[in-house]
Amino acid sequence: MGEPVVEGHRLVIVDDEPEIRAMVADYLGQHGFIVAAAAGGAELDAILAKGKPDLVILDVNMPGENGFAIARRLRAKSDIPLLMLTAEDNVVDRVVGLELGADDYVPKPFNLRELRARIDAILRRAAGRRGTRLRATEAARSIVRFGELSLDLDARKLLRPDGGELELTAMEFDLLAAFAHNPNRVLSRERLLDLAHNRDTEPFDRSIDVRIARLRHKVERDPSKPLLIKTMRGAGYMFVPSDS
Repeated sequence: MGEPVVEGHRLVIVDDEPEIRAMVADYLGQHGFIVAAAAGGAELDAILAKGKPDLVILDVNMPGENGFAIARRLRAKSDIPLLMLTAEDNVVDRVVGLELGADDYVPKPFNLRELRARIDAILRRAAGRRGTRLRATEAARSIVRFGELSLDLDARKLLRPDGGELELTAMEFDLLAAFAHNPNRVLSRERLLDLAHNRDTEPFDRSIDVRIARLRHKVERDPSKPLLIKTMRGAGYMFVPSDS
């Protein structure tokens, strides 16, 4: 079934039976999940108003607003993963749930270990989709990763993982952009100066080395042992993306 999902995911169990809510919340809580419980749609809405969970476990057969109606509402405005709890022998419930956008279903009565395995699988798929969307967004915005930092070529910004900006001089940005456009390629000092639009400096002027040293203090975890911007002795420098 693959590696277990990282602990700490926020889940909501929606079921009108208090015993089932308590059982599921207790079991999943013991396995590192943060679980909130709701008896129906109104309580679920109150929970969602405080923040988006990572997954909603939704019983189909509930008085008042049933699970299908809630799923339809959620899908109209959100991509929160949904796991439906259906009647054991009701194929129609399962088909309808999937057609409404549920990610999976578990028939009642269910085994708690199977429930957890289904949850883990849904969360892994959701993480994969988020990663794909992030990569597509970054490509569209011309984002290049420098370790844990992101260089936004369009906005001319170097961003921390929390979105905060690291200050760069115009020359520093141009040097990073030169590296970003030429990954895994050795760039001589002369070529770097050319790409950074600084032809007032001689290629053998060691000021380029000073600038590279300053950049390393901003992008490397250990500037004394650079992994991203490497010195190629007698040749120049090379940017090695962290996923290479």
